[in-house]
Amino acid sequence: VQLQASGGGLVQAGGSLRLSCVASGSIFSRSVIGWFRQAPGKERAFVAALWWSGGGTKYADSVKGRFTISRDNAENTVNLHMIDLRPEDTAVYYCAADLAARMISMNWKTYTSWGQGTLVTVSS
Repeated sequence: VQLQASGGGLVQAGGSLRLSCVASGSIFSRSVIGWFRQAPGKERAFVAALWWSGGGTKYADSVKGRFTISRDNAENTVNLHMIDLRPEDTAVYYCAADLAARMISMNWKTYTSWGQGTLVTVSS
């Protein structure tokens, strides 16, 4: 599967953005699609993920209540709606797929397919 992320940009603190991840190819019912982010000088960190077939989502504590992950199976798209953005949310955001998931993993090494990343910059 190939993933294409988009929607990043520059926004003021308190603002909102919606990131989209379009998947091409076969996505199986046991697939998990997730969003990760990497800030300069920091490790890649889990943001949110969901089961492609439905059945649950998971969020990092730092984004709970502010970010919402959703899917549109007809469009093969997973969206990340972000509100109340903070400067510490500044990072390159990547979508990724775990095509044979047993659980929603927060470990980026579990995900085998990655999009190219989209930059989110939140100014204070």
